[in-house]
Amino acid sequence: MSEHGTREQGVSEHGVGEVDVRVDGTGPEPFGARLRRAMDERGPLCVGIDPHASLLADWGLNDDVAGLERFSRTVVEALADRVAVLKPQSAFFERFGSRGVAVLEKSVEAAREAGALVVMDAKRGDIGSTMAAYAAAFLEKGSPLFSDALTVSPYLGYGSLKPAVELARESGSGLFVLALTSNPEGAEVQHAVRPEDTALRNVGATMLAHLAEENAGQTPMGSFGAVVGATLGDLSAYDLGINGPLLAPGVGAQGATPADLPRVFGAALHQVVPNVSRGVLRHGPDIGALRASSDLFAAQIRAALESA
Repeated sequence: MSEHGTREQGVSEHGVGEVDVRVDGTGPEPFGARLRRAMDERGPLCVGIDPHASLLADWGLNDDVAGLERFSRTVVEALADRVAVLKPQSAFFERFGSRGVAVLEKSVEAAREAGALVVMDAKRGDIGSTMAAYAAAFLEKGSPLFSDALTVSPYLGYGSLKPAVELARESGSGLFVLALTSNPEGAEVQHAVRPEDTALRNVGATMLAHLAEENAGQTPMGSFGAVVGATLGDLSAYDLGINGPLLAPGVGAQGATPADLPRVFGAALHQVVPNVSRGVLRHGPDIGALRASSDLFAAQIRAALESA
């Protein structure tokens, strides 16, 4: 560990490991750069860590803290050394109170130590000091829950995310903003139109435009991404070229397949981080089966990328 702060977990030029600062020594290496390297080396697959009650039961585990810990430890052991991203859903840990959050802290630490980038799926969104506190919980170095990136909700206005944007830039972390999500209910907000007769009348398109502005000039990829569902079909009406990652839930149990990705994302395909949760997790608790399922999805995604 550097005397100047906590090491960033990522993929160095020598492979998976810890990196303290940018190559030029000017500060923490941005999430976008670390994610791009991890995607290139490991493939872009993101696997969720979603220990909901039915999956615990399917694994033969009790719906308690011991079952939660066994589930999370097994997923990290099976996958953290091979997938680019692990995405714990904080709600499934929070429901057990402080002991569940303690399991989440251990899972984040173990996953990052094994080389996976961690996207905390907490979907936080508020204003002012409250948003700043949410950001500090997940994006401030030294926090027990410090993660490589955080999912956030912009529906109190994109400007409400400013504390998280500023802290992410400072700490080298990233954000994934809910823009065009895979749940049907999202359309009533995300596809709503603004009264102004402009090219950005659609609210989801407006969020994408904000992210493109945040990422302008960043290489090889910006750190501010969008959540865009893989189940949404033709998205050619949207400008997905935000120079940042597109976290794509919906692959697997929700019905989308890796072969659908080129049709949905078009020219932005190589920025896509497909997320699979139940499609992989249902094969637990056998570590070999979890790895085999993850490897199969990774191979299918690679084939879709190569065919595009």
